[in-house]
Amino acid sequence: MHIDEFKEYFHAVTDERQSAKVTYCLFEVLFGSLCAVIAGAKGWFDIREYILGHHDWFKRNDMFIKDIPADDTIARIISRIDPESFHVCFIDWMSAVHSLTDGLKSLLSMERRFEAHTTEMIAPALFT
Repeated sequence: MHIDEFKEYFHAVTDERQSAKVTYCLFEVLFGSLCAVIAGAKGWFDIREYILGHHDWFKRNDMFIKDIPADDTIARIISRIDPESFHVCFIDWMSAVHSLTDGLKSLLSMERRFEAHTTEMIAPALFT
């Protein structure tokens, strides 16, 4: 799924901030936050650290070009999102992701078995 497709799923999430005071794009903060949480971020600081750690990738995709928001700024932006509209968008997006990845279940299962077998073969050689 491309970033533009992701953006389409979250079009109903509106930015209620005063446009003259907006420094950081809502979509960038939302997308960065979702990526970070999926990767295991536990809070606002972790989200900012994730974005910092992947800043080159975000910049290549035209996000966070000027700067990365502070963790309290991320929290403030995300807390202004209407939970109901986010919920609907998130469910629609996850349904699309599920549809796209459903056929990969057997492939992932085979990959896990291969990794387990490879580890069994390599680990004894490393520790003998």
